[in-house]
Amino acid sequence: MNRTPDSPALKTVGIAGTPASWERYVTPTSIERLRRTAEVRWLPYDGPDRGSDPPPADVDAVGRLHDFVTDLDALVVGYGSPRVTAEILAAGKRLVVVGDTHGDRFAERVDVAAAHDAGVLVVDTTNGSSDPVAEWALALILIGLRNAGAHFRRLIDGEVLWPDRTVFQSDPGYLRGELTGKTVGLVAAGLIGRRLIELLRPFGVHVLVSDPGVPDLLAGIYDLDLTDLDTVMARSDVVVCLAPLTTATKGLIGAEQIRAMRPGTVFVNVSRGAVVDSEALVERLATGDLIACLDVFDPEPIAADSPLRAMDNVFLSPHIAGVTAAAEPRFFDLMVDELGRVFAGYRPRFPLLPRNG
Repeated sequence: MNRTPDSPALKTVGIAGTPASWERYVTPTSIERLRRTAEVRWLPYDGPDRGSDPPPADVDAVGRLHDFVTDLDALVVGYGSPRVTAEILAAGKRLVVVGDTHGDRFAERVDVAAAHDAGVLVVDTTNGSSDPVAEWALALILIGLRNAGAHFRRLIDGEVLWPDRTVFQSDPGYLRGELTGKTVGLVAAGLIGRRLIELLRPFGVHVLVSDPGVPDLLAGIYDLDLTDLDTVMARSDVVVCLAPLTTATKGLIGAEQIRAMRPGTVFVNVSRGAVVDSEALVERLATGDLIACLDVFDPEPIAADSPLRAMDNVFLSPHIAGVTAAAEPRFFDLMVDELGRVFAGYRPRFPLLPRNG
């Protein structure tokens, strides 16, 4: 059973992280909104404005967080904060919600299972970047269908296009270049996928989705067909990988699934490189019968000598899908919304739950 907020109208919210990161992500407007319902306290830690390393675990850092949470109703953590463990949660006897603004699907900054056992809600607002990721996925779909990456390479290499325009007749962008009416398969349909489905509507596409976590009712709401991964791979004109990287999804799109894609398929990945068997993908792309548009790689960053860099049928971008100036403050804006819901006795919209994979 979840803890419930006490009766006092004004709650206490603690924010733990690096001042450099809060300068990027926290706006005066969002803090003002939060202060309408809560006293805001800050616990600064050393560190940069962004990062992917595990949080600090030194005794002093953990001790400061332990003391900080004792009279908080909510704790928001980000870059630089130590991990919120069972011991921290026990010290925060008033805590009803812990929020991570920058993503915690591997429970690095929050022990989600311990929070669940303690009845403390955990929310994650990295979906603040869902809109730009969906937009870039749509852009990559269009780039791939038009074979635009290959044309760009040839132009940059100094080739004059096209002295003989009959060569268009064998170009994939000429033969299959329109998105309208195509079948688009999505590997996962979370918040990014659902936004992408909305963006695809004007094109009149048939959407296939492979996602065991999606309820059946989503099919009617979004006018799509739910199916298995093999069907998505084999029957789609465009396959878009949107699956988060977990122990269960690592290598999810393997050699068998890559072989199942029909010649001419456009493969887009804006999730994580390790969801896909990179060697199998490179091997299939070397045949020249697929087009790939990749924003993520495994390993990352993409190696200087990666064969993907030299392939005409591959368009690359350097993991930029969700990285926009507008998205960064949205993380904390959404967190303020979530805290308001929890304090009002409502369920959060973006909960993190314990997972085995």
